This record gives sequence, structure tokens and C-alpha cells, in this order.
Amino acid sequence: MTKKYIINPAQEIYLKNLRKEKDKFILELEEYALQNKIPILNWLAADFLEQLIKINRPKKVLEIGMAIGYSSIRIARSLRKKGIIYTIEKSPKNIEEAKINFEKSNLNDKIKILEGDALDIMPKLEMKFDFIFLDADKEDYEKLFHYSAMLLKKRGVIFIDNLLWHGNVASKTVTKDMKKSTQTIREFNKLFLNSEIFDSKIYPIGDGIGIGIKK
Repeated sequence: MTKKYIINPAQEIYLKNLRKEKDKFILELEEYALQNKIPILNWLAADFLEQLIKINRPKKVLEIGMAIGYSSIRIARSLRKKGIIYTIEKSPKNIEEAKINFEKSNLNDKIKILEGDALDIMPKLEMKFDFIFLDADKEDYEKLFHYSAMLLKKRGVIFIDNLLWHGNVASKTVTKDMKKSTQTIREFNKLFLNSEIFDSKIYPIGDGIGIGIKK
């Protein structure tokens, strides 16, 4: 797959050189994910996510797609004192790794793992959330967005990753292996931006971030 850039690589390098991340474990997780080709939230997008968490001060956050727990940790450390994040993950390997990472981060008390498929778990949840982070299988985005709308409180925020999909959504030429997923994201973006339930915007941060505020 040919790499397509959302922002000029030199600009990201410049910003990275100015970065003041004090938690060495966060940097270790980023390097581990890079070396092992584990998809995690881009660090710039994660910085943006943390700022939104600090501004909104949600009590309950739902994360859909935990992977190794990188974004879970970044959310958890930014929560208010009694805030909590519930995170859904179906991969046993990811869950095992994330549990170790949560232990190392000393944030176990703020993170609750919901093991299983989000499509099965979300319809059964009875609690409401102030903030939802969606970063799961792209073919499931439409259904997961629908469930998220039901689980979010009024004025709640949804934060969605990968909406520019490595730059492919704006490209006239897409490699064969990316055509289906690219078309899926293109269709989802139209659905998201035309939602009557959310005030929705997409920003060129990381791999493309969608932010919706429930009306």
C-alpha cells in the first residue's frame, strides 16, 4: 500500500520534536506498536483526544476498540477524579496485553474492560455515556455509530478515528486491497456528516478524526 499523508510529514516531525510527553511508558507503547505493526491512535490525534476529555470532563467514557490499551490509558489519565472508561475489545491477545499495560500505568481503577464483540455488547448496555471513542472494524462503523447514538447523553461527544483512511478517501487511485474499506469509509462519512442527531465535523488530524455532538 502506497503511503498517503494527511499532513506534510515534515510538519508532524516538527511537532513531534516539540512534544513534551512526560510519561515514558506512553512513548514505549507507541514504539512497541510501531515495531509490531499494531494499529493504535496516532499520537497527534491522541493529544487532541486528551484535550477534549479535559475540556468536557466526562464521568463515563465508552471506548469501542481497545487494542493494547494505548488510547484507553491516555483517556484514563485525563479523566476527572471519579471518571471511568469502559473499553470494549474482542481479541483475547489484545486483552491480555492491555491488562498488563493497565497494571503498569497504575490506572486499573479507572479502566473497565468489556470483553467481546461491540455489536453484541452495546445493545445490552443500560448505562449512558458522556463521551464515546469509536475505533473498531470499519465495516461495522455504521451499526456502531447507531448504537453510540442511543448510548450517548444529550450534548455527549463521539470521537471517531480513521475517517480519512490513510488519505484514500480523497484519492482517485486506491489499491485493490483498500478499495472496499475506502468505499465503506466514504459512505460512512456522508452518513456521519448528514446525521440529524449529531452536529458533526471531520478534521485532518492523525488519520482523520470525526467529532459529533449529540443534539
